Amino acid sequence: MTSSSIEIRAVVIAGKGGVETLSIATRSLRAPGPGELLVEVAAASCNRADIVQRRGFYAAPAGTVQDIPGLEYAGTVAQVGEGALRYKAGDRVMGIVAGGAMATHVLVHEREAMPVPKNLSLTDAGAIPEVFLTAYDALFLQAGLKTGETMLVHAVGSGIGTAAIQLARAISATSVGTSRTADKLERCAKLGLDIGIVSADKTFAKSVLEKTGGRGVDVLLDTVGASYLGENVQALASRGRIIVIGLLGGVAGELPLGALLAKRASITGSVLRSRPLEEKATLAQAATAALIPLFERGTLVPVIDRVMPMSEIRAAHEYLESNASFGKVVMTWD
Repeated sequence: MTSSSIEIRAVVIAGKGGVETLSIATRSLRAPGPGELLVEVAAASCNRADIVQRRGFYAAPAGTVQDIPGLEYAGTVAQVGEGALRYKAGDRVMGIVAGGAMATHVLVHEREAMPVPKNLSLTDAGAIPEVFLTAYDALFLQAGLKTGETMLVHAVGSGIGTAAIQLARAISATSVGTSRTADKLERCAKLGLDIGIVSADKTFAKSVLEKTGGRGVDVLLDTVGASYLGENVQALASRGRIIVIGLLGGVAGELPLGALLAKRASITGSVLRSRPLEEKATLAQAATAALIPLFERGTLVPVIDRVMPMSEIRAAHEYLESNASFGKVVMTWD
């Protein structure tokens, strides 16, 4: 340990496999460099990406710590690096990272950090960055969702789904959501979901068309991937846009090109984790301007299923894998 590093605690993944590979360990972290912030983490949500990483199928990008999971954080600035002017020690910040957020401290560039909404706790804020930035980027910056259009999101009871519902409602777009259970659809209706569809058998296009008067949806936020590909295209309106952000249903599927061409539709893949600093900084600043005021007015709210201590990280992974969660599972340091 040198004078320029600090001792931290972190969740670590020892090899690939089940939850038995997870533990809490002590590590060292360097001091913040130019333009960087050292953030003392109060909360970091557990995401499905962490599960896939633990299983050995979603490695952190090169240059990122490989065995400490965590894609989002909320905490307090502990130190600022040379030339960092946006925040000072003691400021509350949140954001996304390529990995390493499930630690007592994390290093981030100041341009990637977002201020925590004044009316929210750090625990609340820990449920915001990954899902709201992903949904905001996919729906508005990439798919161009507009007022009066219709948006469909799969696994609507997930963190991404509950964020997408609220973002659509904020611009008066119609939201459609699929879930394997009616209970989650009922809970989403309270968040503003306009149309809920049970998709237990992986079919939904017919119901979407019926409930939209045969028109289909303008934007489809796909968290599933291959197993829903054909149905996704069938559910689109003319000039509809599919944004694929998850592959839980597989990586290779059959694409109905005839329907894609006839509808003049498009399919785009998106991932935040591996984007370079400039792109992440641009997104963080755009989202700060667009979303923070909506959180402070109560138009947007983080949806939290449960809060668990970081020492129970194995139980958190098991709970997420059960598909019983609604919204986010937030981990805090005890």
